[in-house]
Amino acid sequence: MITALCIADRPPRKSILTRVKEHPIDLIITLGDLEYLQIVELGQITDIPKIGVYGNHCTPGYMEDLGIFNLHLQIFEFNGIRFGGFEGSPRYKNDPYAKMYSEVEATALMEQLPKVNIFVSHSPPRGINDEDDPAHIGFQALRTYIEQKQPRYFLHGHTYPEPDTLITKHLATEIIYINGDQLVEFH
Repeated sequence: MITALCIADRPPRKSILTRVKEHPIDLIITLGDLEYLQIVELGQITDIPKIGVYGNHCTPGYMEDLGIFNLHLQIFEFNGIRFGGFEGSPRYKNDPYAKMYSEVEATALMEQLPKVNIFVSHSPPRGINDEDDPAHIGFQALRTYIEQKQPRYFLHGHTYPEPDTLITKHLATEIIYINGDQLVEFH
């Protein structure tokens, strides 16, 4: 079992250093739309691996500055478990600095990503915890990845599904929605 502190879209409710002292945490995962000052304490944590993806509204370069492994289209292995990731959101406006992709771009980027056990994404897959507006619709490329590769877990942030519409499983993949900070146990 791995216990991960996951953070997405909002600053943590309390100090990250306090959370790490209060709970045994094996891994820290960031899922984007975070500002450097919201998570600056991560720079002080050097004994716990940190991985993550950028969102479409992130302070550029914070992962490198805070020692977070950028998981976008990369593989990270931890305790025999393979993690992979995808940053950003669907392109809904012209902003050369935001991490946004067309569906064609996302599909091309995802084609070569091998099967992983845990997939970390800022945006959700199309039709799973997404919304109808262009900024919060999910990527079809991510849904296709789930359906073809069937990772055990898929984590995402970015959207705001209501508790009664929250999708937590698709085929064999457990879908975990993160907003703010949350402890997640992977079995």
